[in-house]
Amino acid sequence: MRKFLCVVFVPFMYSLHYSQAAKKNLPCYDLTTVLKVEPTALYKPHLDASKSFGVHLLKDSKTVQKYINKGKFHKIKKSGKGYQIQKLDYSKAYMVSKAKTTLENIGSKFSKATKGATFTVSSITRTLEDQCRLRRVNSNASLGISSHNYGNSFDISYVRFNNVLKNNPKMEVALEKVLKHYADAGRIYYIKERQQSCYHITVRNY
Repeated sequence: MRKFLCVVFVPFMYSLHYSQAAKKNLPCYDLTTVLKVEPTALYKPHLDASKSFGVHLLKDSKTVQKYINKGKFHKIKKSGKGYQIQKLDYSKAYMVSKAKTTLENIGSKFSKATKGATFTVSSITRTLEDQCRLRRVNSNASLGISSHNYGNSFDISYVRFNNVLKNNPKMEVALEKVLKHYADAGRIYYIKERQQSCYHITVRNY
């Protein structure tokens, strides 16, 4: 009787293990569904700017690593003049060179305008896998393609300055003034995202 049970049980366990392994290897997202989502008229310029850097849609960490190895993506320091990077659970601190430089310039200009204050960067480059994981904890996260998926976008919180989480109208006005300067110069696009309490910034290939 024991031998009979063993013969039946082993194939069952193998089948269960195989199905779990197969599920684990499946992507977190459905690419067909993601590609079907149409961007809004406000957001479309962000995506068009992102696609101009010659970076393909970032699907996972391996894709990001390939661009790092090629020298296309550059590490963003945890802090610099005028900015700090918060702990990133759903994005990676790498961007294309022009985006990295633009972030640093925005930080420097903000620091000068506020006599040494800092703003907080809350998100940088996200893969489709990162985006899918983020949606599991934040339903407001984008379902479709995001400009974060190309390595030239980042978010700046407008409720966290000098590493303090609270509304600061004076700092917020100063930050938006800096962003408007770069937008008027043709360097960036930006959107104020009220649900996320941040400015979404996309660097243009100027």
